[in-house]
Amino acid sequence: MSVSRLPDNPGTVTGLHTRRSSYQPNYSAIAKNRVALARSTAGMSTKVFAEALSRLLGRDIKSGHVSNWETTTTPPGDVLLAVGALAPTTSSRIGVRSHKLIAAYIGPAAVERLRADLGMEETTGYLGKTPCWTTGLEGVGEECTLIVWPWGTAIIHLVEDLDIPDVTTLAIWRYQSYVENLEWASAQLSRLTGESVQASYVLSLYWLYAAPWVGSTLETGLRLICAPRILVDRDLTDSAAAQVNGERVEQELLTSGYQRPDMKSFGTPGVSSAWASWSGVVYYPHDPLRALPEGDLVAFEIGLQAVWALTAHINEQVENGADPEVCERYGYGFLRAARSVLLTPRPQETGQHQQMRTAIVDTSGLPGQLSLAMEALKEAGR
Repeated sequence: MSVSRLPDNPGTVTGLHTRRSSYQPNYSAIAKNRVALARSTAGMSTKVFAEALSRLLGRDIKSGHVSNWETTTTPPGDVLLAVGALAPTTSSRIGVRSHKLIAAYIGPAAVERLRADLGMEETTGYLGKTPCWTTGLEGVGEECTLIVWPWGTAIIHLVEDLDIPDVTTLAIWRYQSYVENLEWASAQLSRLTGESVQASYVLSLYWLYAAPWVGSTLETGLRLICAPRILVDRDLTDSAAAQVNGERVEQELLTSGYQRPDMKSFGTPGVSSAWASWSGVVYYPHDPLRALPEGDLVAFEIGLQAVWALTAHINEQVENGADPEVCERYGYGFLRAARSVLLTPRPQETGQHQQMRTAIVDTSGLPGQLSLAMEALKEAGR
């Protein structure tokens, strides 16, 4: 399976690493990379490429200029436009930042212990003004953050930058890594809390910054990334056979189209393409300056999953025939407030934020789960 870390040398996809889930691309590096990639694609030497640019721009461009624009100097805007005219290309590979949200219920007492033992930092912004506590975890991914909430939910936010040739590779990686992620998260949380903890699920959000498709094929490719299970045949135990079979199905679907009724689009024409489903979320910014910030998308999903995990814990207690037990401050009244925070548009929100909110909430199944949990808490007097 060809999953690799993103290279940062000219002529390849540029890695856009992030901290604290904030999209901070190095536009200078991207511009240099675009010149190098265009010249390589056109099969021109720096001298020939400079001559072609000179004709387009109406001024004398030297081969040294081209070399500098590929390595040390940020190319001017008119040069980038001319480069695009000389060699209009899309990436041949998929550049994706995977945000995995691994959820577990550890209980309010364990949260208090972690806050004290790990010196966790209090923060807000994931769920209105509701506080939570965060700390970094080492040794896995590009970035890994543990986020705990006072009602007992723990979310591990694992960020991994990937450079992949097709959606099938991502689908198989996701299928295999989920098992490893759940085992690792369960072991980590059990070690940190001193109790037996079982991580319950992994939710994926994908931020694409390089794609090999355009037009309707791009939308189909994004829908496949959003819900890639169709590309993974679990009956095939041979990994090579599974890869070949998945690639065949992928090409058929990219050609014929792939649309599921449970998916919702929240992209904006000319700005972004985006899809949400029960399986996850994918976002591709066409115009990073006007698109949703990556951090806003991730923060909203973290807050939603923190409440999703709480309501799942409540409903599981009910299904087991017990009255739900919750922390006193986080019963029916809290869930009613959380429902408003998650479902109600904010006065200062943009249309893109509102579309994101609606698509992610509706496909998550949270509204129905919230209603069941609130009804159970109300009946139990909590």
